[in-house]
Amino acid sequence: MKTINALNLRNNLGKVLQELEETNEPVLVSKGRKIRAVLVGIDDFQKRFVDKQAEEDKERWLKSILNLRAPRTGSISSLDVLRDLRGYKL
Repeated sequence: MKTINALNLRNNLGKVLQELEETNEPVLVSKGRKIRAVLVGIDDFQKRFVDKQAEEDKERWLKSILNLRAPRTGSISSLDVLRDLRGYKL
């Protein structure tokens, strides 16, 4: 993994991005003597964050759908309820 300071990154951003694309290795960005950020390629970003977020959203929606399902409280089915609401004879 390559480390670059913020000033060099600002002055050589195009070169750093080109290198990031070619090597697909994260680039650590330092300011002062501390690592402050990491640049990652778009593929890594999608694998780690976008796909994970989509999976979390999917799980949240499935849980909410399952919570909306209620056990049958009577002997009449939902189809019969709809027929009754629409005016069909049971």
